[in-house]
Amino acid sequence: MVYTTSATAAGLATGYAADALFGDPRRGHPVALFGRAAGALERRMWADSRTRGLGYTAICAGTVTGLGVAAQLATRRRPFARFAATALATWTVLGGRRLAAEGVAMAALLDEGDLPAARERLGNLCGRDATDLGTGALSRAATESIAENTSDAVVAPLFWGAVAGLPGLLGYRALNTLDAMVGHRTPRYERFGWASARADDVANLLPARAGALAAVACAPVAGGRPGRAWRIWRRDGSRHPSPNAGQVESAFAGALGVRLGGTNHYQGRIEDRGTLGDGPGPGPADLRRAVKLSRAVGLAALAAAMWVAR
Repeated sequence: MVYTTSATAAGLATGYAADALFGDPRRGHPVALFGRAAGALERRMWADSRTRGLGYTAICAGTVTGLGVAAQLATRRRPFARFAATALATWTVLGGRRLAAEGVAMAALLDEGDLPAARERLGNLCGRDATDLGTGALSRAATESIAENTSDAVVAPLFWGAVAGLPGLLGYRALNTLDAMVGHRTPRYERFGWASARADDVANLLPARAGALAAVACAPVAGGRPGRAWRIWRRDGSRHPSPNAGQVESAFAGALGVRLGGTNHYQGRIEDRGTLGDGPGPGPADLRRAVKLSRAVGLAALAAAMWVAR
């Protein structure tokens, strides 16, 4: 048991390094394959029903988690196999390199004043309607997405990998992918996607707060102060309608000294995300600082995950 838990910690570190060095596979990404399979099942199962949506979530997430359980059991007395499986799974589910690359690319487009390209690129980070967004609004949208996805794509997978091993890594990514696919408050998914959205909320309750705490601790990396980041997080974290996104976004706002949140447009819907932070709205330079903070938070999350899984 000591050897396999140490192998898990080493696997998490190796998978993190692989993501940082190589990013996502260009073809045949397992998460994309899961998404296509889940999409095909949705077309067969969809109904305007929470019960049907619950069954859909259980089948999709349960199948992937079951594969993780099988791999965990198969490698319980084989440390190298546990290490290799954990490293591969961690590389598969993390998205830190891609997230940082999108933030840097968006900042470059905004510095160049290429708003049409920046509006199109925003779709790689979030589903916000960018049709009429200017430099400030695009910077805010991208900064908020960097903050939220630092938790979703880096902190949370490492958290669940540390506490639950392979089932945690694979099961979390399945839930998070389902939330992105069907967890929207639209007429089609209001009821069918309810279970996926709520399951993702539960899975992110602890990781989001751990990510916010890491952002507070890492604030000096982005030129901020931990005391201010802590104050903004504790004051504004609950202003966001999401039980989790506001935690990390408010901590980033405090660490960066900017104001996030406000009114957003999503495919004909208008949402008030609350006001997070006291400073001015972010610009391209702040977006770059958010990327630096995101990377630091990821490293802090890795260190904590390795300590838990050691």
